[in-house]
Amino acid sequence: MQQTYSIHTIIEEALGQDASDIHLIPGEYPTLRVHGRLVSLESMGECAPEATESMMREIASERARLELEEFMTADFGMSYQEKCRFRVAIYKQRGTVAISMRILPYRLMTFEEIGIPHSIKSLLHAPKGLFLVTGPTGCGKTTTLATLIDYINENRECHVVTVEDPIEFYHRPKRSIFTQREVREDVPSFAEGTVRAMRMDPDVMLVGEMRDLATIRAAITAAETGHLVFSTLHTTGAARTVERIVGVFPVDEQEQVRIQLSGVLICVISQILLSRWDKPGRIAAMEIMVAVIAVQHMIRDKKEHAIFSAIQTGHHHGMQTLDSSLLSLCQKGMVDARDVLRYAQDRVEVVQKLKAIGQTIPEEVLGAVSIAAE
Repeated sequence: MQQTYSIHTIIEEALGQDASDIHLIPGEYPTLRVHGRLVSLESMGECAPEATESMMREIASERARLELEEFMTADFGMSYQEKCRFRVAIYKQRGTVAISMRILPYRLMTFEEIGIPHSIKSLLHAPKGLFLVTGPTGCGKTTTLATLIDYINENRECHVVTVEDPIEFYHRPKRSIFTQREVREDVPSFAEGTVRAMRMDPDVMLVGEMRDLATIRAAITAAETGHLVFSTLHTTGAARTVERIVGVFPVDEQEQVRIQLSGVLICVISQILLSRWDKPGRIAAMEIMVAVIAVQHMIRDKKEHAIFSAIQTGHHHGMQTLDSSLLSLCQKGMVDARDVLRYAQDRVEVVQKLKAIGQTIPEEVLGAVSIAAE
C-alpha cells in the first residue's frame, strides 16, 4: 500500500528514534538508519512516486530543483525548525525522485562523545598548518571537524572562514568570529573559495573536502602562508592519505609537493564509526598520526611505508593505531569484539590481545581469522 504523508512526520519520527539518515525511495517503505542499522517504517506504507516528488519540492530550493533537472541529482543543506539541520541529496532513480537526508544536530558533540583523545587539543593551538580528518563516507568526519572548530571557537580569538558543500553546522561566535560560505550559493567551488578566503584575513580555514588538484593545491598554499587549515579526504589511514595527496599532482611536481606537505602537515585523524555496545549510539575509532620530525622526513623521502611503525611507537606524541583504539574501546565495554575484528588491521595480533583482556571470541570468528592469516 502506498501512502502520501508529510516530510515533517517522517523527520519527527527520525528524531524520535535518534536516526542519522532518512531514505525515501518510491516503492519502498520510508527507511531510517538508526545507530548504523536500517529500520523500515512499515506502518507509514510505501513511498508513492508523487509523494517523494511533493516532498522534494517542499524542501528543495529553486537552484536544487534546476540542478536535479539538469544533472539528475542535487545536494543542499536545510534547517528544520530549531531542532537540527540536514544534508540532503535528491536524485532520480527508475525515472522517479528519491531523497536521502543526513541529520545534523544543532548541538555539537564533545571530545568524549566522539572519542577524540584530549591530546589533540594542544595541536589546535598551532598558528598554521594542515590538519586532516579522513575516512569513508558516513564515518563522522564532518562531526569531528565541527567539534575541533568549536574548541577553537571557545579557546582562541580567530577569524574562521569555512568553505562547505553544503554548510552543515552553523557556528555561533564565542571567542572567535565566523564567515561560512557555501559552494554554489556563496562561492563557485572549493578551490575558488579557498583561494578567495586567503584574502579575508582568516586565522583558521575549514575546507569541507579536498576533492581535486586545485583544492588540494590551494589548501597547501593556505597552510604555507600562515593559516591553520582543516579539511577532509576519503582515504583510510595516514600513509594512504599522504600517497593520495602526492599522487594527485603531476609527476614533475610531486617532489616539491612532498617537501611542502612535510612542512605543513600537523595531524591526520583517520576514523571509522562503530555501533556502541554499552548504550544506543555510535562512537569513532581513530588512527592518529602527528607529523613529528621523523614523520616529516618519511613524507619527504618517499617512505610512507614506515609511517605506520612511527604511529605504533609514537604514543608519547599522542599517536595511536586504529587497532589500539579499537582494543581500548572494547576493553572499556563500549564496542563488541566482533566489530573490533571486523575493522582490525592485524587481526591475528588483535585476537591475542582480546583474549588477554578476557574477551570471548566466537569460534566462527576465530576460524575466519585463521583462514585470513594463512
